[in-house]
Amino acid sequence: MGCGLRKSEVQQKKCDRVSLSVPAATAIRAALLIQRWYRQYVARLEIRRRCTWNIFQSIEYAGQQDQIKLYSFFGFLMDHFTPASSERNLISHIFRENEICRDVEWERYFCYKSIDVPDSYTGPHLTFPMTFCGVSKLVEAFKHKQQLHARYVLQILGETWRLLRILPNISHLSSCHTKEITICGDLHGQLEDLLLIFYKNGLPSTEKPYVFNGDFVDRGKNSLEILLILFGFLLVYPNDVHLNRGNHEDHIVNLRYGFTKEVLGKYRVHGKKILKLLQKIFSWLPLATVIDHKVLIAHGGISDTTDLNVIARVDRHKYASTLRPPKMTKLAVNGSNSQTTNRRNGDAGVPVDFRRRVRSLTHHSSTPPQGLPRRSLHNLHTSHQHMNWSVDDELKKRRRLAGFDQSYGERKKPDSDSDPECEEGTETYEHEWEPMVDLLWSDPMPQNGCIPNEVRGGGCYWGPDVTEEVLGRHNLQLLIRSHECKQDGYEFCHNRRVLTIFSASNYYEVGSNRGAYIRMGADLVPHFVQYQASRTCRELTLRQSVGWTERSALQALRRQLFVHKSDLISAFREFDPNNTGIISPSHWASATESVLKLGLPWRVLRPQLVSSTKNGMVDYQEWMKELSITEPKLEISDTSLLETMYKNHSNLETIFRIIDTDHSGLISYEEFRQTWKLLSSHLKTEISDDVIANLAQSIDFNKDGSIDINEFMEAFRLVDLSAHS
Repeated sequence: MGCGLRKSEVQQKKCDRVSLSVPAATAIRAALLIQRWYRQYVARLEIRRRCTWNIFQSIEYAGQQDQIKLYSFFGFLMDHFTPASSERNLISHIFRENEICRDVEWERYFCYKSIDVPDSYTGPHLTFPMTFCGVSKLVEAFKHKQQLHARYVLQILGETWRLLRILPNISHLSSCHTKEITICGDLHGQLEDLLLIFYKNGLPSTEKPYVFNGDFVDRGKNSLEILLILFGFLLVYPNDVHLNRGNHEDHIVNLRYGFTKEVLGKYRVHGKKILKLLQKIFSWLPLATVIDHKVLIAHGGISDTTDLNVIARVDRHKYASTLRPPKMTKLAVNGSNSQTTNRRNGDAGVPVDFRRRVRSLTHHSSTPPQGLPRRSLHNLHTSHQHMNWSVDDELKKRRRLAGFDQSYGERKKPDSDSDPECEEGTETYEHEWEPMVDLLWSDPMPQNGCIPNEVRGGGCYWGPDVTEEVLGRHNLQLLIRSHECKQDGYEFCHNRRVLTIFSASNYYEVGSNRGAYIRMGADLVPHFVQYQASRTCRELTLRQSVGWTERSALQALRRQLFVHKSDLISAFREFDPNNTGIISPSHWASATESVLKLGLPWRVLRPQLVSSTKNGMVDYQEWMKELSITEPKLEISDTSLLETMYKNHSNLETIFRIIDTDHSGLISYEEFRQTWKLLSSHLKTEISDDVIANLAQSIDFNKDGSIDINEFMEAFRLVDLSAHS
């Protein structure tokens, strides 16, 4: 006998199972559809984010190219115009970084003892030698927006200079199991990132050593505060705080990217002395750090000729700017004691096949591999062989275009003794200079080989084969570098043998990227900590963050399009022989890239930039009218001049700051005329004195007979009228 179920009950249970299985399958299918939709949604956002990133980065690197071109032009004037020429005198002081060359004279010039601290001063009072307590007070003061008195600034800088002079080019440190080494990348004047790192990771100490890998200054608003904090900790813990030089620790680069302006704005009385002492300090910063003889830390990277033995022997203090190598004196060239002094470390071990880059930041090598962005640098410092046949004609042409007195248009005679610089020979320290440029300016690439870094205009691109060879030759296992902003704050490449670390979050715009730093223990395995310094960004959703940065990038790109209007119209007309005003999207993309040379995916960007289309074609004439960015304050009838102004306003500001030798922030109409003559000579354009005079009067908004830096920059402020309509 059994206790079974009746047939009706069995059928009922089967129906229940069927009824339960149908909703479950539907739910699974729905979940899969939602998952697929979400992945596509995130992928689209990621594409937008990467496209936005490319816009920011391309515009940034184009600016670096412009700065190097301008400096090369100045170098051309210095090398080939006579000492008495007016244009040479305008810019000669930026090449004479050793005006006060003896240590005793430096000590006297930067003496802080005569500077009194008034009773009304409410900032931190420092005592020396520096202590941990003193630096902690400094950090707290800067956190609360207080400013350090100039006396203490000069005192910290003076002590730092004395310490840096005894440090080697390559710092060596050892890890241990009881403490981790913290490695930070670019900070670029963003104090909130440094404070957040200290909050999350702790202040530097003997138990918590730090390596800061260059680019402490420029772009951000608190570069000087960052330097003072780092120098303070360096003075307290010289064996546990290590500072590498970056490509922005360079007084020529600072003229363009904001650090010069920041210091002069904060310290109007003593700013010039502070800048001069920092110029000296930058030249004494170590070039690299090595951990346990296994991990190399350098700001930019390496090249196929990098030799750490050569780097270790470089007289680094000679290179106040790495954009131009110093010259050897005649005595040095002739092999006298001066040569022994200047090159006392010898040349043993220097590879004989070093590529010679005569006064150029770029390598001379073969054509880049396919797929690599190419924007060639028109560098006036070409080879001497090319220069010999054309230099006289070139100088005459430039002088005629610039409107300078032709009587000064003679080439500088090699045997002239009328100028201190004429004591110098043509031979340079290029065997030292080239490795330094590579160390500070280079970037990795996925292809094998080593080619000129034509995107930045300096250093090289090196591939995985170069990484393997250089690291293998020095028995290293990892290269940690910075120099490039990364969306996640860090990135591996070259089979995880190269690691980029970048510590300035929100670098391009709020939400554009995370910052990161590395913790490394005795196992030499890097552990990453990411962060966002902006509270606003942390509160945004992914879509809001991408949208925010995308709008900012597109606005910056529209500015670039606006200032190239005339060139764009000419390029479009090449594809529109009948002047219909309409071209295909592919022709629009090709013409736009040929003018801006930014290496961007223009066909992808077109829907966000161009609304004027007809049947899938681009109405470029109507689109040109839609570019409504304009400047209402300047009323100039010559549209080509207006376009030239906007296009080159960064170059103009750099020349302004060079000509303003007393750092007063003011230049006269005559100095403004000389500024424009220099720029017109650089650009090979002709601008009459009458036009420049009218322009000066237009920029002089308060009509006091001189132009201050605020009036100057206000003249170039672009306003998007569509955003206010």
